[in-house]
Amino acid sequence: MTDALLDPRERRSIIRDSLGVGVATGAYGVSFGAVSVAAGLSVAQTCVLSLLVFTGASQFALIGVVAAGGAPISGALTALLLGTRNTLYGLRMAPLLRFTGLRRVLAAHVLIDESTAMGVTRGSTAAARVGFLTTGVSIFVLWNLATCIGAVAGNAIGDPRTYGLDAAVGAAFLALLWPRLRGRRNLQVAVAAAVVALATVPVVPAGVPVLAAATVALLAGVLTRSERPS
Repeated sequence: MTDALLDPRERRSIIRDSLGVGVATGAYGVSFGAVSVAAGLSVAQTCVLSLLVFTGASQFALIGVVAAGGAPISGALTALLLGTRNTLYGLRMAPLLRFTGLRRVLAAHVLIDESTAMGVTRGSTAAARVGFLTTGVSIFVLWNLATCIGAVAGNAIGDPRTYGLDAAVGAAFLALLWPRLRGRRNLQVAVAAAVVALATVPVVPAGVPVLAAATVALLAGVLTRSERPS
């Protein structure tokens, strides 16, 4: 096994952190299930959407358009636009994880923000795989379970934000980001990305501010690379 090369303590630490992110993120699927049914989708449609699409921002964007009275094709295109960021994640993670064949196809399905974040920071392929798979699989299982619960319960559970699940997701991302904010350049990029995201929230669909903030980080990376001596 690939993770057999890891020190047991390091492996336990990665799994513990990854499961923490997985629980915090997966639980918010309750909100998607409830909102999706309220937007007019059936329980079956809601559950299939989580199973096959499995990227939260795209799912919320799709049902947001439908709930506002937009055509389903418009919602699908919006979801597809938001999902393009996963392509960028794949370009970065493929050489790090080194999966091939069917394993690569299956890994692509759990290639999301959180699994990428928990894999890309590791110092070896073995560690990256443990972080990536533990996070991705745990979120997939919990997200789909929570989606089903939210869809079936519907309005009976009330507003999921009452339970603080929306704050849990943000807290999980902050926990991932905080250790990376070392050095003046990283702080500048983080502040610039946050400003851009906040500025675009009132004028663009849900999820697009994330893409805008990611563009800041990508631009900073390109400029940094161009400044390095050849």
